[in-house]
Amino acid sequence: MTYCVGLSLDKGLVLMSDTRTNSGVDNISVFRKMFHWSVPGDRVITLMTAGNLATTQAVISQLEERSKALEDRQNSLLELPSMYRVAVEVGRLLRSTVRETQNENGNSGKGRFTASIILAGQIKGMEPRLFMIYPEGNFIEASSDTPFFQIGETKYGRPIILRAYDPKMSFEEAVKLLMVSFDSTLKANLSVGLPMDLMVIERDRFEPKYERRIEYGDPYFETISSGWGDALKDAFQALPSFTFEE
Repeated sequence: MTYCVGLSLDKGLVLMSDTRTNSGVDNISVFRKMFHWSVPGDRVITLMTAGNLATTQAVISQLEERSKALEDRQNSLLELPSMYRVAVEVGRLLRSTVRETQNENGNSGKGRFTASIILAGQIKGMEPRLFMIYPEGNFIEASSDTPFFQIGETKYGRPIILRAYDPKMSFEEAVKLLMVSFDSTLKANLSVGLPMDLMVIERDRFEPKYERRIEYGDPYFETISSGWGDALKDAFQALPSFTFEE
């Protein structure tokens, strides 16, 4: 399992993903799930992946090859004219990769090789955009009503985002919010784990404003984790006690 979140803010986009993959409790590995491409002054595009590792690696590898090709770059992320067209192409590539893998494995492959992707970025002259792409290749775009997307193990980290998210919040506040969301998920599910990758995309910057890997023992994350736990206990104790008397 995995956990990835993309937030859309007035100032830009904030993205975070874990790196844990596992096939049982005794077979745990670390693989990057966040990938980005940028052309300074023109575009920045980031993908976060969840699902079957072979499927997602095949999609990323094909996108990498296209971006490095000297000829025939028509469907390269570095050449497509809009983020919508990027979402269409990534969805098409994901759908074809899933179908090919399932066909090669027959009935035993049904449902085993699916994956989902969060796509975020901005192309010059257009707004920053955030999409969630499904295994079937279709996708939805973030809006004021749905300003963030999660993929993977979503349920544990969702409540804090719903309660604390504000489109006008600063990048620093958004990073803190995602830290709390990830801490809640890590505490509840062993299939999500450190290290975590963080990226901030500022509006009209066209390259990552900030990117960082949060490792085991990271002082700030440990402070957030312990502080959030203590704050929850204090808030619980401050609530009125239940009584069995009328």
